[in-house]
Amino acid sequence: MAKREVANVFKLMAPGGQATPAPPLGPVLGANGVNPGQFIQQFNAATAHLNGKLVGCVVTSYTDRTFEFEIKSSPASTLIKDAAGLDKGSGEPQTIVGSITADQCRAIAEEKFKDLNSATVESAMRVIAGTARSMGIRVEGM
Repeated sequence: MAKREVANVFKLMAPGGQATPAPPLGPVLGANGVNPGQFIQQFNAATAHLNGKLVGCVVTSYTDRTFEFEIKSSPASTLIKDAAGLDKGSGEPQTIVGSITADQCRAIAEEKFKDLNSATVESAMRVIAGTARSMGIRVEGM
């Protein structure tokens, strides 16, 4: 079997289970040599359990017009906003717009652990707490 040659590797964000080939996904996929219809079908099947939750994806396209993709966890900011019950974070520094508990922070850190550059869950919690602070969200109990 001949070895496939990688043509391109790129990242994108899409709602799990509800992606469509309409812009912005379709043009990005087509420009990188990926059939949008095939990708959307496989992506929605793989992320159906996430039901609209924003997820990251790393797509590898090959010169023979085939592709592979790896689903990543949702962005930390999205998980923090969901936990705090907010639509968006603070637009100004030092302005607190909400809070989450240390238990919620731990749950987010455990969900994102494999995607973070942390050795322990406690260090991942500190990363998540720092992201929350930059969004104007206080972490109670830390």
